[in-house]
Amino acid sequence: MDIDSCCLDGNADAVEFCPHYPYHHILAAATYNLKEGVEPSRQGSLSVYSAQADTGLELLNRVEMAGIFDVKWRPCVDDAGPVVAQADAEGFLRLHALQCGGSDVDTDGISLRDIGAENVTSSMCLCLDWHPFGTSISLGLSNGSIAVVTLQESEPHISQTWQAHDYEVWATSFDNHQPQLLYTGSDDCRLSCWDLRENPSKPVFNDAKSHKMGVCCITKVPTDSNMLLTGSYDEFLRVWDVRSASKPLSQTSISLGGGVWRLKIHPCISDFVLAACMHNGFAIAKIRSGVAEVVETYKNHGSLAYGADWQKGECSTQGGAKRGSLVATCSFYDQLLRIWIPGTNVMV
Repeated sequence: MDIDSCCLDGNADAVEFCPHYPYHHILAAATYNLKEGVEPSRQGSLSVYSAQADTGLELLNRVEMAGIFDVKWRPCVDDAGPVVAQADAEGFLRLHALQCGGSDVDTDGISLRDIGAENVTSSMCLCLDWHPFGTSISLGLSNGSIAVVTLQESEPHISQTWQAHDYEVWATSFDNHQPQLLYTGSDDCRLSCWDLRENPSKPVFNDAKSHKMGVCCITKVPTDSNMLLTGSYDEFLRVWDVRSASKPLSQTSISLGGGVWRLKIHPCISDFVLAACMHNGFAIAKIRSGVAEVVETYKNHGSLAYGADWQKGECSTQGGAKRGSLVATCSFYDQLLRIWIPGTNVMV
């Protein structure tokens, strides 16, 4: 069921709901615009919306900056307030704190405040992931490198960097059960795992045979320490068993009909996965016993499906909608942001 939609101020490529209470209605949306010419420029913006099933979308704050490839909120690990990180086209990792200027956390004075930045590379920062404890951030770079940035009193500092892949790195993901391990994926079709206890990091494994095209996204299933999901330009969602770290086995795969650019696991029911499938819209897949099946598709966008996320929060009924079921999606060239509720009962 469609709730609301709006056009952003540029090509939309990433959305993410805030995981921190009481800001579960806060949605970050990023854009990236390439202006070609003798001196090409890459501009973008980071917008903050109120996104709720009963009131729809309301723009609260927008900051113009370099083109953004990825945004992610700091995990909820302590009493620190919400912080969103961005990976941008100027090679920077930038951190923004969410601040509220009034008593009404829904809308009053919500804005972003810059709290730190690190010039990671002279190339571009394409993707990022937070350490499960919120103490560091991993970044994939356009030159094939990986960087790990440590946060000391919120100030970012590069702790290590190494040449991990031959081409652009589109995916980096900490293992939330073994955070010393970092998974990376690239246009070189390789899925790699690194041990961060070594500096430079030591490869635990490299798989160069399973993905027929570039690896776009990686996510670990939070309720299963052995299960890893990957998405690829080859249109397949793959389910991995990583119990044998030196030689992980791909249990199963399913074609989603478009390049699998982003995967987001439901915040309460980890059997359900939301996928952005580029030329084929969005899909919800259900994974049981390592086997995936598509249970719903959403094709109300008119361009490349890039950004997708579930609303965080308790899985309870509120305002006639099941909390945790609200979905935000965005598409690139039509600059469209939508929020909707799946028809599939994801609460079972």
